[in-house]
Amino acid sequence: MLFRSLYSKLGYDTFKDFTPITLLATVPNVMVVHPSVPAKSLNDLIKLAKAKPGSLNFGSGGLGSGSQLGSELFKTLSKINIVHVPYKGATMAAVALMGGEVDEVVVSVASSLPYIRTGKVRPLAVLSIKRVAALPDVPTAIESGVKGFLMSIWYGMLAPGRLPPELTARLNQEALKALATADLKERLSAQGVDPWPGSATEFEQLVRNETARYAKVIEKAGLKKE
Repeated sequence: MLFRSLYSKLGYDTFKDFTPITLLATVPNVMVVHPSVPAKSLNDLIKLAKAKPGSLNFGSGGLGSGSQLGSELFKTLSKINIVHVPYKGATMAAVALMGGEVDEVVVSVASSLPYIRTGKVRPLAVLSIKRVAALPDVPTAIESGVKGFLMSIWYGMLAPGRLPPELTARLNQEALKALATADLKERLSAQGVDPWPGSATEFEQLVRNETARYAKVIEKAGLKKE
C-alpha cells in the first residue's frame, strides 16, 4: 500500500479507496551484520562501504520488500554503494546472513532476537525513534549519526473508502479501547509489538508521509514492479 510507486499499474487508489481508522501497533527493525563484517557500529559500516564501493552487499526479502527499502534508505542517507541480493522472503535473507552469504540485513527485532543473543548476527542500530527494551545496549540509527534512518513495521486499521465520519470515529474508539486492555497489551508485548493507538487523522497523515518518503527511496533506487 505504501509502496505504490513500485508498480506501473495498481488496481486501487490508496487515498480514495480506503478510510484510515487508526494505527494499531509498530514493530521496530534493526540492522544486523554477519559477525565476520569488521563493523561494530553504523559509522564503521559506512566507512567500510566508502573505502571499497560495491564490495559489501545486503540481503532482502525480494524486490520492493520492506527489508530492501530499509537498506536502500540507508544507502541514500549515507551516500554509499552496497549491492542488493534479493531472496524469496525475509526469512531466507536472514538465513543467508547467518550463513555468511550476505553482509547485512534489515529485519524486525522480534524475529532477529534469537540470532542476536546467540551471536549469529551482530546488531548495529535499531531503526526506531528510541532504543528498544529488548536491546538496551544497541543505539538508534539517529544516535549513531544517520539522521532520518527510521523504519518500523507498522500495522493499522483501514475501512472501505468514503466511510461516514461518525462510523470512522466509532471504529477508532473501539480499536483504542481494545488496545488499552491489559490482556492485549501483554500479548503484543510478548511478541515484541508496541501498541500505538491514535486518531484517524493522525493515521491518515502517517500513511501520506510514509508514502511520500518511500516514493523518494524507490525513485532513487530505480525500482519498478509490474
